[in-house]
Amino acid sequence: MRIALLGCGTVGGGVVKLMRRNAAIYERKLGAPLELAVIADRSLKPDPSLGITAKLISRDNEATVARPDVDIVVELFGGKTPARELILRALGAGKDVVTGNKALLAEHGDEIFRVAGKRGLSVGFEASVGGGVPIIRILRDSLAGDRQRAVYGIVNGTCNSILTTMTETGVEFASALADAQATGLAEANPALDIEGHDAAHKLCLLVTLAFGVGLKPRQVYTEGITRITQSDIEYARELGYAIKLLAIAKDDDGAIEARVHPTMIPNRHLLAGVGGAYNAIYIHGEALGSTMCSGLGAGQMPTATAVMADILEIARRRLSGSSGASNALGLPAELIERASVKPMDDVVCEYYLRFMARDKPGVLGAIASVLGRHGLSIASVIQKGRGAAQTVPVIMRTHEAPERSLKRALAEIRRKRIVQSTPAFIRIEENL
Repeated sequence: MRIALLGCGTVGGGVVKLMRRNAAIYERKLGAPLELAVIADRSLKPDPSLGITAKLISRDNEATVARPDVDIVVELFGGKTPARELILRALGAGKDVVTGNKALLAEHGDEIFRVAGKRGLSVGFEASVGGGVPIIRILRDSLAGDRQRAVYGIVNGTCNSILTTMTETGVEFASALADAQATGLAEANPALDIEGHDAAHKLCLLVTLAFGVGLKPRQVYTEGITRITQSDIEYARELGYAIKLLAIAKDDDGAIEARVHPTMIPNRHLLAGVGGAYNAIYIHGEALGSTMCSGLGAGQMPTATAVMADILEIARRRLSGSSGASNALGLPAELIERASVKPMDDVVCEYYLRFMARDKPGVLGAIASVLGRHGLSIASVIQKGRGAAQTVPVIMRTHEAPERSLKRALAEIRRKRIVQSTPAFIRIEENL
């Protein structure tokens, strides 16, 4: 089995290392050798330590994917261009494809999977969600006999590490982000991670695998962690919660909730203990009940192991002579219908509310009165000592209510000038 590698950055370098280190193991598993035929990378230089010679390197992407001696094309460029065109060209040339490109698959996966299905080819994408956590195979294969009802994912290691740092060291968001950038965990421009977009891309794939419907990133309500303060972390702890950036999908008899946002979850829950750069996906099935998979969600070698798993799976199929695509999404691509997404205003949650209230009689009652008129009942209240500018922080936890009601109540509180600044709120998932 001959492999063409598109891109030899962090993950690509890990794939090369594994192919060199485990060559004998892979040959024994397959009954045939895996051979790295070519690496297409315009900036790559020979590296004797990895066995990368000048002869192995190509600067011509298009010619690489069309080479007749290549069986599997592994796309690790990232981004949508030229990755989309190269993957389609590879499929057109009869090559199976492996990719970890979640942004591309979230936007153009329907096209890519349809083309692969028509040509009887496979697209492996285990590395696109959860790094080394084998969640794609688990949802597609291991849990195929059950009906999934909900998926909750910590799927961005950068955000999880930042929130863990804030929780454990007491620093504010900006400081925790700077630490993550200094260690290389966060990019110089971290917006894709900290604004929640990376998690939304991954959630699109999880929704298709769990519920069998298609979803685009623009349909996912997306909110990042930039507004989380150390006060929120401390009050959450006092209320018995941890704050995580969760990718949440629920199937309410065909109406799909799809949202990414900071979420308070009970400290007793398994997800609350997932710290640092680790990822975890918690799945609730109708028959099985709940199960969770966790592991390193990023990094060279964890992600490279996921890529290699796809390569080995496809190689086994090719060597066995079996025909037909592997139904990478769990069902034929042409049968995947567009998801009916529940509007965020209709989503029902409990809420954490933080007000900077004016320090005068009747303010707490006025806030409670407005909330009550809009159908929000209060479960608990924390009121701290006097702060600057004659204001006091007031923390409330509500019972369940539609988000529409919460937004209307908070808008009225602002209009009445009951509080000093814009109220903050975080959604609570009490019963995951």
